[in-house]
Amino acid sequence: MVRFCGQEACLIDANGRVKLPPRFLTDFRQDDESVVLHCLPEGALGIYPAPVWTQMRQGEARPAAKAATSILFRRQLRRFGALTQSERITNQGRITVPNPFRELLGLEPGQNVILVGTEIGVEIWNAERWQDEFQILREHERRKAELEMTADLETPGRDRSGTT
Repeated sequence: MVRFCGQEACLIDANGRVKLPPRFLTDFRQDDESVVLHCLPEGALGIYPAPVWTQMRQGEARPAAKAATSILFRRQLRRFGALTQSERITNQGRITVPNPFRELLGLEPGQNVILVGTEIGVEIWNAERWQDEFQILREHERRKAELEMTADLETPGRDRSGTT
């Protein structure tokens, strides 16, 4: 079964809550209603089922030992710690976006936002930022396709100018 796919516009209410559409709510409820909110560097709020978040953060075998010796690793831990929070989906299917996260991501009460499925969770985007991100995705795909087509037409042993 396909999970966490599609996109949908919705509104942040006056209390900073987002009501999840039925398709995403069903996907989250397959695990439990405990989710992890994480501010993404691209400018969106990621919402992940707690088990998915645990998998995402299992990269380092001995994080405490690495934190003891690496400034870079401690900074990474700070970023994740400061910009991550556990939350529960309410019985009404809502998630409250913490005020500091809303300010950081440009998500204002009364504003339309876009919920984007990412196959492992959902992202909440400011509608304008989502349009910008979607353009970046489309341009990347276009350029990648052009490079793939060019590589397909090149003859082995020849450089791009057509000479050997």
